[in-house]
Amino acid sequence: MTDSVDRILAQWAAVRPDLNVSAMGVLGRLSRLTRLLERAQSDVFETHGLQPGEFDILATLLRSDAGPRGLTAGALSASAMVTSGAITNRLDRLVTKELISRDVDPENRRTIRVALTEQGTRTIEAALADHLENEERLLESLSASERSQFESLLRGLLTVHESEPNHTA
Repeated sequence: MTDSVDRILAQWAAVRPDLNVSAMGVLGRLSRLTRLLERAQSDVFETHGLQPGEFDILATLLRSDAGPRGLTAGALSASAMVTSGAITNRLDRLVTKELISRDVDPENRRTIRVALTEQGTRTIEAALADHLENEERLLESLSASERSQFESLLRGLLTVHESEPNHTA
């Protein structure tokens, strides 16, 4: 079984057999796979009228279990791991779609609280169910053991790189 990266590696081997391109094979596959998986996920989100970043915001609000009080914009930004500029644009779109409310905190007028609306809750619940089903489909070629091993390897690699001083989310 060969993939698109194998063809690239074969070209390097023919032209520059002196180079060790094994890391290129791993990272090239990760990069290509990331693009393919993100596209498959985006397709699911689009069926619910959402962009990936909007899904992230709604899912963050749902999993935080903040209820009608919601989260502060700062807590939401930290939990969603995006910049304040990116979060503002996403929040604006979600308010326009009536999926979230964004209100001044009555206890602290300098704080903005963001919460799911009823429509937002229905939308994220439906999108989440389809997203989880899609993720299972995307990984169905791996056995349970392979999936566990792959997850462990990725966790180890991610942990190392997230702990680096110059890491940015």
